[in-house]
Amino acid sequence: MEVSVIRSCSQATNLKTELGFKDSRFSFGKFNEKLFFRKPNSVSFQSPLRRGKSGLRITAQAAQSDPLPKSKSSTKSKTLNRVRLFAGLPLDVVSGGTVNQFRAISAGLKALKLLGLEGVELPIWWGVVEHESMGKYDWSGYLTIAEMVRKAGLKLHVTLCFHASSQPKIPLPEWVLDIGKTKSNIFFKDRAGKPYRGCLSLAVDELAVLNGKTPMQVYQDFCESFKSAFSAFIGSTIMGITMGLGPDGELRYPSHRGFAKSDTVPGAGEFQCYDKNMLHLLKQHAEACGKPKWGLGGPHDAPANSELPTANTFFKDHGGSWESPYGDFFLSWYSSQLIAHGDRLLSLASSVFSDSAVNIFGKVPLMHSWHGTRSHPSELTAGFYNTATRKGYEEVAEMFARNSCKIILPGMDQSDKYQLKESLSSPESLLAEIGTACNKHGVGISGQNSTVGAPDGLKQIKKNMLSENLNDSFIFQRIGAQFFAPEHFPLFIEFVRKLNQPELHSGNLPTKEGTTTATDSVHTRSNLSIHMQSA
Repeated sequence: MEVSVIRSCSQATNLKTELGFKDSRFSFGKFNEKLFFRKPNSVSFQSPLRRGKSGLRITAQAAQSDPLPKSKSSTKSKTLNRVRLFAGLPLDVVSGGTVNQFRAISAGLKALKLLGLEGVELPIWWGVVEHESMGKYDWSGYLTIAEMVRKAGLKLHVTLCFHASSQPKIPLPEWVLDIGKTKSNIFFKDRAGKPYRGCLSLAVDELAVLNGKTPMQVYQDFCESFKSAFSAFIGSTIMGITMGLGPDGELRYPSHRGFAKSDTVPGAGEFQCYDKNMLHLLKQHAEACGKPKWGLGGPHDAPANSELPTANTFFKDHGGSWESPYGDFFLSWYSSQLIAHGDRLLSLASSVFSDSAVNIFGKVPLMHSWHGTRSHPSELTAGFYNTATRKGYEEVAEMFARNSCKIILPGMDQSDKYQLKESLSSPESLLAEIGTACNKHGVGISGQNSTVGAPDGLKQIKKNMLSENLNDSFIFQRIGAQFFAPEHFPLFIEFVRKLNQPELHSGNLPTKEGTTTATDSVHTRSNLSIHMQSA
């Protein structure tokens, strides 16, 4: 088998694999590819590339069929081998029951298999499957993907998305949005009363607001229908299921909807407790605590969504309201509502799939902006009562452990040195903090990157793979135009190669000019021999 990525003055990039059968053309977004099948079971990809003086050629050829022996001499090898590597499929891989860019996805799966990845992650959208009416499901496009993955010899990690996507645009089910037109309080609202239509408010979890059913009942029906439709894949091809927990699938409030200071520095976020049902829960809690006046609304001295933490006094490092008795009352209630919501959903998923050989996951965000302050504004508004004086992720990890679920942590490609100084951000220390809480409660950790092409992102991912921050799997987000672009894909190939063979020396790696200083041949765990040479 051969995989070639050629960078040269011919301005062409070829990826040859012993896989395809006929000519076709495909594209990932704006990244157009042409497939050439020059001989049986051979396919090459060709695309434009900026002119360069030197080139990089990476070739993978079929090697012996014997399984690769595990390294006994390298501690790093053992650490890396325990982490299974996945790649996320495009968010809009399915629409209207149809697989988008079918040939591109098929070729991409085969390329990932050749690289030795464990599998791919598939986002399944509530708004796509149950689009028209409650209880009417169309799984056809996603079933096609599952079959493609099985035929490619890969595993599948499924994400059940009960939220909307803004880019690409994937809204909530049409019938849910219709209900929201007259009952806007099914959505979160900020202090100005602006609804967030990206997911349902957690305050309606157990209220019959969806044509006589509660959201929890609707989510359960969806999960049970999924389980029935994919019964032939669950436990064999499908080995993991992530339960959507909120905005972007994460366990959090939709507190961040913009930036401050020239659209580069993130704001503090805004507490999302102003829809009618959240206010009712707050009022009940305040009265039960003997403080009825504290239940009239959220903190009056907290900044608005896109304002800096210093715009008001609530998040003030010393003497801010967050440290007052009222602040403790509100923040404890606010975070407890979020954790209870996550508990309900993960308990539901664990129950539905209890007899299936799959792991259940939930995603927790890495709200690292302003982590360098004492109050941690971004975390507090998102629902995590974590400050310099309080370990707020203990309750989160304990909740995951109680439901025998694993945590997915994004942002593992982010390092402190590339963060804006003005944001007082520290993704590395926050990741370590959450990791410590998970390890204490025996919760497995799976990682994700936040973007393709973060500065030194692949290096930072590998660093986390060698730490206690990651002990289950890593899902690289996501394949598509940027992923397969000539400036990224060769780097990803090298990244995978180094994961499989961490003992390689720097002399075998590409130089800054894109050439290599030596030619070598190594075996990967997918039984491929990779040769690197000057082009």
